[in-house]
Amino acid sequence: MFDLVFDGGMWFRILLYVAVLAGIQLVVRDYIGRVVEKAVRSNKYKSKSEERQREKTLTGLFRTALTVAIWLIGVILILNEFNVNLAALATGAGLIGIVIGFGAQSTVKDFLSGIFIILENQYRVGDVVTIAGHSGLVESVSIRMTKLRDLDGSVYYVPNGEINTVQNMTMEYSGVVIDVGISYDADVRKAEKIINEVGQEMAEDEEWKDRIIEPIAFLRLNSFGDSSVNLKAVGKTATLEQWNVAGEYRTRLKQAFDKQGIEIPFPQRVIHNAKK
Repeated sequence: MFDLVFDGGMWFRILLYVAVLAGIQLVVRDYIGRVVEKAVRSNKYKSKSEERQREKTLTGLFRTALTVAIWLIGVILILNEFNVNLAALATGAGLIGIVIGFGAQSTVKDFLSGIFIILENQYRVGDVVTIAGHSGLVESVSIRMTKLRDLDGSVYYVPNGEINTVQNMTMEYSGVVIDVGISYDADVRKAEKIINEVGQEMAEDEEWKDRIIEPIAFLRLNSFGDSSVNLKAVGKTATLEQWNVAGEYRTRLKQAFDKQGIEIPFPQRVIHNAKK
């Protein structure tokens, strides 16, 4: 199987193979980036950020596949220089592969799931998702694994085969849901007007208008609580901006309620003291 012969010409050819393959990798990696960019932009995504996310995801995937293919060819060429019997090696590897294959069904499942995740564009690098019980920012997507990072900085490596349901919080646009309680003595219609005014003012603000797609507006009186009337307001923002917009809106709404005398009550209990 092995008939090793060492000579200066062989080492020169090996170094030449490595140099040529490294050069091909650099050239084709750049070419792949431009091809992916052109293909993605032809699909006319709703925003530039979505285009960039899709480009980054596909470019990383294709570049990884390219690197593996190029250096697999390099290994074959180098083994051939060492006069390794590739047919015998392939036969042995095939037998080992059959044995390993019985225990690698989960890996195959990971690969198949990864292919569908990427082809169907379920999520991209830069999205915030919940998958397999973990939530975080998608830092990388490969055919076998998805890497997430949560707000604490913890990193989760989730095999794609374990992903049954995907909650993508940043696909195309993001939603803002505001729940606020007011006292039973407060005027609901007045509170509704203030909620809409604050949402409209914020949507017209130079600092925030590019982040807001639809101003936050009153939706309904949602429920009656023990000590408050609970109102709900909703709006739409650019992806990844819902938390920033919601935080600023709550600050402005609290200030507006204070100014207009709308009380956000503390929990209250009524105690009856029965006289004997």
